[in-house]
Amino acid sequence: MAITEAFAGTEAVSTTEHSMTTDTSGPDVETSDGIFQVFLDVSDMVTGDELQIRIYEKVQSSDTQRIAYQSNLVGPQSPPIWVSPSLILMHGWDATLDAIAGTITVTWSIRKVA
Repeated sequence: MAITEAFAGTEAVSTTEHSMTTDTSGPDVETSDGIFQVFLDVSDMVTGDELQIRIYEKVQSSDTQRIAYQSNLVGPQSPPIWVSPSLILMHGWDATLDAIAGTITVTWSIRKVA
């Protein structure tokens, strides 16, 4: 199976939830199928920062998109790269970033196996 970088970018994340699949405010709806894993460079985080990472998906294609996975990072991170679990996504998914506290510059890569 081929491994590809499906989405990548950099954003100064503030209090607006940011879609990593469209590089706009989100969440949005991505319908490409595959096994996906999110990689984040969070080396910009300092004391007082809080970053919320969410991955949304629909259980069935006709369902409502809901949070399937969420993680909150607080303060400086060691190691400075955060990696999500691998998730099978297909019906209407997105991965988002939201700074609960601070403004955090994050570089990301969403990698796909399919």
